[in-house]
Amino acid sequence: MNIRAIVTDIEGTTSSIAFVHEVLFPYASERLPDYIRQYYDSPEVARLLDAVRDEAGAPDSGIEIVIETLLAWIAEDRKVTPLKTLQGLVWQHGYERGDFTGHIFDDAVTEMREWAKAGIDLYVYSSGSVGAQKLLFHYSDAGDLRSLFQGYFDTEVGPKRQSESYRNIISSIEVEPARILFLSDVAEELDAAREAGMQTTQLVRDDDVVRGDHRVARDFTEVVIN
Repeated sequence: MNIRAIVTDIEGTTSSIAFVHEVLFPYASERLPDYIRQYYDSPEVARLLDAVRDEAGAPDSGIEIVIETLLAWIAEDRKVTPLKTLQGLVWQHGYERGDFTGHIFDDAVTEMREWAKAGIDLYVYSSGSVGAQKLLFHYSDAGDLRSLFQGYFDTEVGPKRQSESYRNIISSIEVEPARILFLSDVAEELDAAREAGMQTTQLVRDDDVVRGDHRVARDFTEVVIN
């Protein structure tokens, strides 16, 4: 059955894990404290800080305690929605200032352009916020790639290792599950997508990655879409 839509993960799939852990995370850790101190009373940031307090179970925490919590979550690579949104706001400054560009594998750029030309709808599903996803593809090494995508999903639709999250995506894009292909380097995410009825392929760019029992591709040129 031909694929009509492709949903792709970012970290380890379209983009280097090293870029996220060696560029984006350290940049957020360095800049986030001052960003929060400067903008803590703006409506958007205030709402996110309240969400952090709720997640941490500490509703009365002051700004400095909230900052400490966020920095600990960054170090732990916690998939917490308000953290991801705040990181995205900080990264926006970095992208706009030209402090870095978004890393995208060359094979991913080439194949995604071909898939889009062939009429396949492309979507992104990442634990990073939708805002951060758009920034990555807007300010990518290959230029502005946002026109390739029909939509973006983050943990607002649910955790990436739960099948209900993928059912929510299916409902949103209104394509038969068996004609949707999900690409990721994480076997547990692929398990959840398959349970929801999607086709799956695991990107194994590193020989040490656990493959699970999904179809494997070394890069995007090996992804089978028919």
